[in-house]
Amino acid sequence: MKPSYNLQARKRPVNLTLNEELVQQAKGMTDNLSGVVESLLSDFVAQQQKKRLIKSKALETTIAVWNDFDSKFGSFADEYSSL
Repeated sequence: MKPSYNLQARKRPVNLTLNEELVQQAKGMTDNLSGVVESLLSDFVAQQQKKRLIKSKALETTIAVWNDFDSKFGSFADEYSSL
């Protein structure tokens, strides 16, 4: 799968607050903890973007259905207009 971010972007140090024991265990399993975290973060970002896209499409569909209903039958509030 193609990454959704620039692989050539500059890398910089960041501060994170993580469980010290967990970090030590992870360091014992990989020689590139930054690479592992970056990969996991990339997956997280991709999942969240996908969820947002699905939610956006669902909202667009709902709006289209309501607009179609309104064009066919009018608004519920029409009979209670104060004008």
